[in-house]
Amino acid sequence: MRHAPRRLLGVLAAATLAFTLFSAAPTAVATTATTTASVASAAQPLSTSTPVVFVHGYTGSASNWTTAMSVFRLNGWSSSNLFAYEYNSYGNNITNAQGLATYVNTVKARTGASKVAIVNHSMGGLVSQYYLKVLGGNTSVSHLASIAGANHGTTSAGACLIYTTCQQMYPGSSFIAQITAGDETPGTTAYATWYSACDGVIVPYTSTRLDGATNNNVLCQTHIGYLTDTVVLGQIADFVAS
Repeated sequence: MRHAPRRLLGVLAAATLAFTLFSAAPTAVATTATTTASVASAAQPLSTSTPVVFVHGYTGSASNWTTAMSVFRLNGWSSSNLFAYEYNSYGNNITNAQGLATYVNTVKARTGASKVAIVNHSMGGLVSQYYLKVLGGNTSVSHLASIAGANHGTTSAGACLIYTTCQQMYPGSSFIAQITAGDETPGTTAYATWYSACDGVIVPYTSTRLDGATNNNVLCQTHIGYLTDTVVLGQIADFVAS
C-alpha cells in the first residue's frame, strides 16, 4: 500500500484506509520484510516536478483554475510549474488543439521538462483529446486528468450550435467520431476522468468516461462545482504526482 507523505489533502483518506485495512485483518502479523518495504515506500515522495497545464471549458478562462492551482501548491507544486491555457470558445476546437500543442511546447522549453500533465474541464476535454490523439501530443503528456470532460459529446451543446465548437461538442459529430475512434487513451500517458450523475451539463454524464482510463464516479457534484471541489482536486493532484 502506497501512502503519499505529508500530502495535506490526503492525510485523512490515508488514515481511514489504513484503519479499515487493519480492522479487517486484526490477526495479521506484519513481517520484518513487509514493514521495511512499507517504510521505504512511505519515505519515497511523489513527484511534484511535472509542469501542469490546465485547460478550461466552454466560455471559461484561466481564472477557472484559481482553486485548483492553490490545491496543487498545497500539495508541493511550485507556482512556476502551473500554467493555464486559454483558447477561443467560439472558434474551432481543431485550432484550439493546435494552440494547445504550441503552448505545451512553450511550457516544456520554459521548464526544461520532457513532458507535462494536462488537467481539463468540460469542452477542454475535446481540445485535449484532439491534441493527444490526432496531433500526437500523448508523447509530451505524462498524465491526462479530465474533469467532467465532454469527451463523447453532450446534448447541452444543442443550445449553442451557431458556433463551430458547439457543433463539434454535440454527440455524433465528426469531431467526436475522430477522437473516439479506436484507442481512446493512446500512448503511455496515464489517463483518468472524474464524472457525476449530478453534473447537469454533460448529458449523458457518462460521456466523460474514456476506455482505458481510470474513471472515477463522483457521488454528486455539479459541472461548475468541480472547479472548487478541493477533495476531487486533491485526488487529481495525487494522480498527477503518481
